[in-house]
Amino acid sequence: MGGVEERPAAGQLDGLLREVRRQAARGADPDLGRILDWLYWQTGSHVALVADGTGRVEAATEGFPLDALPALAPLLARLSSGQLAAAATDVGALRMRCEGLGTHEPRPVLVVAGSSEPAPEEAALIAHVGTALTLLRHAEDSERTWRDYQRKAGQLRFAVLQALLAGEPMLARRMTTGVVPPLLDAGRLRIHLLHCPPSERDRISRAQQDPSGYHGPDLMVHCPVFKEHLICLVADDEGEGEGEGEGEGEGDRSGERGRGQGEFLRRLVRDNPRYALGVSGAHPLNATADAYNQAAHALAAARTAPDRVASYHGRTPLGGVLARRPALDWARSLVRPLDSVPKTSVDVTRLALNMPRSAVAGLLGLSRNTVAAHLRRAGDALGRDLTDVRCRATVHLALALTGSGSDGSAEAESGQPPPALDDLLATERAAVWAGTVLRPLPARHRRTLQAWIDANADAQRAAHALGISRNTVRAHLRAAEAVLGLDLLTVGTGIHDAVHALHISDIHAG
Repeated sequence: MGGVEERPAAGQLDGLLREVRRQAARGADPDLGRILDWLYWQTGSHVALVADGTGRVEAATEGFPLDALPALAPLLARLSSGQLAAAATDVGALRMRCEGLGTHEPRPVLVVAGSSEPAPEEAALIAHVGTALTLLRHAEDSERTWRDYQRKAGQLRFAVLQALLAGEPMLARRMTTGVVPPLLDAGRLRIHLLHCPPSERDRISRAQQDPSGYHGPDLMVHCPVFKEHLICLVADDEGEGEGEGEGEGEGDRSGERGRGQGEFLRRLVRDNPRYALGVSGAHPLNATADAYNQAAHALAAARTAPDRVASYHGRTPLGGVLARRPALDWARSLVRPLDSVPKTSVDVTRLALNMPRSAVAGLLGLSRNTVAAHLRRAGDALGRDLTDVRCRATVHLALALTGSGSDGSAEAESGQPPPALDDLLATERAAVWAGTVLRPLPARHRRTLQAWIDANADAQRAAHALGISRNTVRAHLRAAEAVLGLDLLTVGTGIHDAVHALHISDIHAG
């Protein structure tokens, strides 16, 4: 009989359940005060949720007698510590009913203040509200734990990417001891650089994430600088070469190997007209930076491709067509002053020659001023202005020659004075290389590209020199990106090739 008398009206419970369901569906922190207000409207008693034994009030109805809580402090401490499940006492003219919620200490305590003991059906309703508050708090804790896990998993993936971009796969392995990503056991990888709306990166990454926080044998990492880029490192032990002679068909097959994400990403692009995908050639793990540069070039071409997917075509780098020994002598002579510069400054400079300073700052967690200071230190040692696009291209070529892994460090230097760069570029092989880079470019776009480089990659200055608008300059450069397969405006890794190709053409035209 007592059970029937203490059961709240069905309509009351329906209202409570609707409110709980509404709050649970929001995916945000629960509005506990709204639940307490609802209980006040049903019972006429003021209610507070005391977070722990210290008496800190987490939520309360507007008329709750907060001045009564100090007298309850010893009782609240016992309830919070789990020594008591529930208790009732009088504080002045008020009847205070207290109930500990949940199972983990310190427990929050639900405190109900009324002029008398609540009726049985009100007491049952208070108990139901206590259960609802417990469930909402558990849901909040679970959501917070999930968000914290996702954030930490993303930070770990980003740290792995940083180490790989620095050419340090063993550092990446040491950082992840106990949870080493399977990608680090691969011999080679390709980077698939996905362009998509920033708000959709999380959804795409989580859809493929496994319980360890990785993506099977692969890795997806949010680009910290270009918010519309998702960097996907895809294991490819079967890749041959570094993308040489690679066409779109080869790119398709590489995405299907094993459990890779390549085919999944291609399907996304096929089904979403706002997406585009650039795919690098296959590279060893310590050449991840080269793979990223290739993927950036491919993405620039993909934006105007019919299916918005492009694979890097494998153009031979300029260093590969220069006479080996003279080129190494020149490069070593140019970069030798960096031996006196801290390694951190050299590493930052290498990165800054391949991407904007803001990208380097975001990638390394440094301020732009700190990145600029490292560049000044390296530039002062080299005696070159690294804010000048031609100087940057020259130093980039020298660093590529000396840091390619084929610089013949064990070889003795020739003992002859190093050649000038123009002498190295005056060969027929260099002329053929430059022609291959520039040949597809229409004359008006080539004029714009030349003017833009002459203006130190400043579109406004180039527009003034050409007598056209800044937007037209950028439109011409975007068209050049698509034709040349070089990234000029986003990451900017293609500027060096454009600088050298135009300079070589001038040398041979003269």
